[in-house]
Amino acid sequence: MSDPTAQLERDLLAEIPMARAMQLQIRALDGDCLVMAAPLAPNINDKGCAFGGSLVSLLTLAGWGLVVLKLRAWNTTCDVYVQDSAVRYLAPVWDDFTAQARLAEGESWDAFAATLAARGRARLNVDCRVKLADGADACTLQARFVAIAKS
Repeated sequence: MSDPTAQLERDLLAEIPMARAMQLQIRALDGDCLVMAAPLAPNINDKGCAFGGSLVSLLTLAGWGLVVLKLRAWNTTCDVYVQDSAVRYLAPVWDDFTAQARLAEGESWDAFAATLAARGRARLNVDCRVKLADGADACTLQARFVAIAKS
């Protein structure tokens, strides 16, 4: 059986040209935390730090990927969309970077699954962050994702 994170990485690189250009990699799925990484070089801006668009893209893909991996683990086929999000840029990123995605406080996979089973669609809030070497947040994203069951 294939590693689900390796399969998701292959899918992202095959289906999303921007993910290839960013040289996205999935580093880990640790419990309910998905970690994606990207090198600085293909994601650099004119100031020599990480381009804001690359940061928010990696954060969004990490949040989306967390939901997709859970649905795949349940053998549930859905389309997953980002419904809305809020990003905060707190400090420049001068090195390769990683994005961590986890359920927002108060969210529950069980409640999400129950709503999806009952209505054929469900929403879930995910918190994502890029951290600096000292552990401080460089960039955060709060996003709501929607899963819609395929008939």
